[in-house]
Amino acid sequence: MPILPAERDPRLITVRRGGTLTDEHHRLLAEWAAVCAEHVLHLFEQEQPHDTRPRDAIGVGRAWIRGEVRMRDAHRTAFVASAAARGLPGPAEFAALAAGQAVAVAHVAAHDLGAGAYAIRAAAASAVASETESARVRERDWQRERIPMEVRELVLDDQRRRSAICWNAFDD
Repeated sequence: MPILPAERDPRLITVRRGGTLTDEHHRLLAEWAAVCAEHVLHLFEQEQPHDTRPRDAIGVGRAWIRGEVRMRDAHRTAFVASAAARGLPGPAEFAALAAGQAVAVAHVAAHDLGAGAYAIRAAAASAVASETESARVRERDWQRERIPMEVRELVLDDQRRRSAICWNAFDD
């Protein structure tokens, strides 16, 4: 299931590409995505303690935010992090995919929700069956508390609009 909408929201497209998203806000979305992915990274690292690809990807995403890495290089790193997810149980798989989505924000800002949604899926998958819904809500609320104020309304509106294609991770 795709996590990006068929029709792109101009608020999540940078000004230089014809949208309204400023570079500053793009970087804020990327940092928020990195925070979301990093929050569940331990679920991957418990399963694969010697595989640094997802952690490295989050680092590359932050290097892009600081202007130290080109967008193209950050975009390639997203595939590397996502490849680490192959064949793993749910929590570890979703945590690695969250890291891949986080670094992909450099290329397409709308991947921020992918990082958040996969992190929510990782948290829910790591809970016992009777606690999956409460784990989903706790992770969603934890993430929402960390949305930068400058992009908060944009992210919350985007969560409402795209929750259905993000496994309903952001539902209230």
